[in-house]
Amino acid sequence: MSTNVYAVVTPFVLLLIVAEIAYCLWRKNGYYEFQDSIASLGTAIINQCVNVLVAAAWYPVLVWLSTHGIFSIEQGVGTGVLLFLGVDFCFYWFHRFGHRTNLGWAAHMPHHSTEELNYAVALRASVTQRFFSFFFYWPLAFLGFSADWVIAMVAFHLVLQLLPHTRVVPRLPRFIDAWMNTPSHHRVHHARNERYLDKNYGGFLIIWDKLFGSFEEETEFASYGVTSPPNTWDPTFINFQVWRQVIRDAWEAPRFADKLRVWFMPTGWRPEGARPIPQGEWKRDGAEIKFQSTPLKGSKPYLVLQVALGFPAMLLVTRPDTTLPTLDRVLLSLVLWGAATTWGALLESKRWAVRGEVLRLVAQAGLFISFSMRGFLPLEWAMGAVAASLVSAAWALTLRAEAPAAALAAAE
Repeated sequence: MSTNVYAVVTPFVLLLIVAEIAYCLWRKNGYYEFQDSIASLGTAIINQCVNVLVAAAWYPVLVWLSTHGIFSIEQGVGTGVLLFLGVDFCFYWFHRFGHRTNLGWAAHMPHHSTEELNYAVALRASVTQRFFSFFFYWPLAFLGFSADWVIAMVAFHLVLQLLPHTRVVPRLPRFIDAWMNTPSHHRVHHARNERYLDKNYGGFLIIWDKLFGSFEEETEFASYGVTSPPNTWDPTFINFQVWRQVIRDAWEAPRFADKLRVWFMPTGWRPEGARPIPQGEWKRDGAEIKFQSTPLKGSKPYLVLQVALGFPAMLLVTRPDTTLPTLDRVLLSLVLWGAATTWGALLESKRWAVRGEVLRLVAQAGLFISFSMRGFLPLEWAMGAVAASLVSAAWALTLRAEAPAAALAAAE
């Protein structure tokens, strides 16, 4: 299968995020909120692990389609431009589907669950979205573009979409703004203001929105997030909040037809007689409110270190030249999912947060020992990872003692 573009560009993406964080701290503009950023980066780690499995599952389908396709298209500069434009066009309709149907929104909402907008937010993607995206990209393989090329171009296209996820870049000159999906246009897309809802779906080009009636200029202050915020840092809840709602509606719908059509109806449509769903609020007395929690005291430097250690572990799963077999990559992915979960619990001072984090670190140490014993990882690398895990576990045990009693009594 083709090179994993995400794995290759991960170091550069992280450098860009660090640069933006440094700039925002220097300017004291408040564009990065610590809790939200940790949740976004934790979600990014598990999302990238899942993406590898999704691409592997779709690969043989795309190979078959390109083999039996209409044409046989050779790779070149001109055809590369055509493929990029095709990916951008397909992305527009996939993205629009993700906002305009219950099924699409279930898969896409986690990306919009953050109430900030920055380069860390760009990485908070849903773990289910990538699977559905290939239902829109498969025609490119059937036209004759090779499976490797389609997967690589889709990845490259998504990496480029990191760039508009920022408040640092002001409105660009009109000759750029007229055709490109600039930060200004994407700020509109991520806003929950009524005027901005369901606008600007374009990936690299904004011309599709102008052609198909979904374009909106940035003219007022944007409040970022969703109108029914999850109000938690738990990545599992965030990723499956809407799935749970739609599945419940489908299960409880009295009419069989509604059980099927609830998935494809416009976002927010519910069967007749559906039970009310508790909704989080984002505005009170006309003023914007954002979710905040009480983290365990002293957990900030600990969480920064754990996120920094999490990305190298993620690369063991995602890099195409990884030494780990598939089962071990799956096991490490599950441990990393546990990491993102316990980080969120530390941010919310859950009663089980420290115990869960220590168990996660012990399991992680055991995995690295196993990798080394079976020859999948050099001994010095494995021992370094084990030492980091055990030292982290000892540090995590101190967080409970430092936490205020009020925080420890937080809801489970």
